[in-house]
Amino acid sequence: MQTFNYTITDELGIHARPAGLLVKLAAGCKSDIKIVNDGKEANAKRIMALMSLGATKGTEITVKVEGPDEGEAAKLVEEFLKANL
Repeated sequence: MQTFNYTITDELGIHARPAGLLVKLAAGCKSDIKIVNDGKEANAKRIMALMSLGATKGTEITVKVEGPDEGEAAKLVEEFLKANL
């Protein structure tokens, strides 16, 4: 399993547009991708789960990636977060 932390910089936090894009990215990965915020864990392949985290600007989230392509998937998610959130 690979994990990393990321602090949300987008003014609106995790909202519909970037959440939808993240779901599409995660769906293309074989690994399980989880986003953790304040004890709540969301499957990155489910938009409503991501949005229910309530991650706002300045929130530090933890990303957990586990599966056959976890190295590549973790890198893709980290690059996506830096570019979009």
